[in-house]
Amino acid sequence: MRPRLVFVHGIGGPRDAAAERETLLRALGDGARAAGHSRLAAKLLDGSGVDTRFAYYGDLFADPREAQGAAVQGQKDDETELLGALLLDAVDERLADVPDAHETRVLRRARVQLAPEGESQGTGNAVRQVLNAANTLMALPGLRRVGGWVSGAVMLHHLGQVKRYLAREEDEDGLGIDRRIRDRVARELDPDGATVVVAHSLGTVVTFETLHHHPGPVPLFVTLGSPMGMRTAVRPRMRPQPLRVPAAVGSWLNFWDRDDFIVGQPRLERCVAANDAAVLPVSRRVDSDGVWAHPAVKYLAQPGVAGPVAEAIEAAVAR
Repeated sequence: MRPRLVFVHGIGGPRDAAAERETLLRALGDGARAAGHSRLAAKLLDGSGVDTRFAYYGDLFADPREAQGAAVQGQKDDETELLGALLLDAVDERLADVPDAHETRVLRRARVQLAPEGESQGTGNAVRQVLNAANTLMALPGLRRVGGWVSGAVMLHHLGQVKRYLAREEDEDGLGIDRRIRDRVARELDPDGATVVVAHSLGTVVTFETLHHHPGPVPLFVTLGSPMGMRTAVRPRMRPQPLRVPAAVGSWLNFWDRDDFIVGQPRLERCVAANDAAVLPVSRRVDSDGVWAHPAVKYLAQPGVAGPVAEAIEAAVAR
């Protein structure tokens, strides 16, 4: 039986699942070759020897109101509060990393807008504060270059997917969007054979929760640009609590880039407990080229990321 490799995407607009899978495979192949795994890189690209899947759930976020640019307009107080908390977590984490003078000024201004002193916190004010802060953050190097983030409103539209997943509101069929997304991911995992999983951004949260109910072995779980460590907006809203490595996971590598604004607390081993096999996340920093580091292809093209994935697949083939 061929080992399975599953990619799980993160936030963003609609995408072509087949094209996205090929793009990720090419990036992984480039990184694998750079790490000395040329033979496996060729197999990844020609589809031989590895069963590769792309778990797509982006269509479940379709919302005509938000697509027209009203990312936070008309939201409930707690929905706007969660978006603000997500931005505030990201800003505080970035400030703690001693940014340069320009970045510090931008971040401090955004923080004041997100948490102003002595101002009413009514819905109208909350919406305005979050939008103003998002637009301020557009002055950070690189944020305007990511897939159409031409304004703070567009950025909030995409970050709102994290909010909607964690809100866990049920639809008319009694299912929440979070459950529907996890079902999509679960369908791509091998219930019997080995599955190597590479998850990105919001996909790391989704996959973490999905793997707690997965019966098959996961020799390697890779997380890229994960927001799981965000102490207010994400971490306490995840399930199950307290956070613990899923039993199916045999190894967990968590990669983060200093220039990835979406990452909260990057060292997940500080906030996720080991499973019964004593497996903990192992966090490693990578330094991508270019000013925008969040896209998954930036991570996968790194030999330090692709190498361990290739090794896990080769080990599964040898069994």
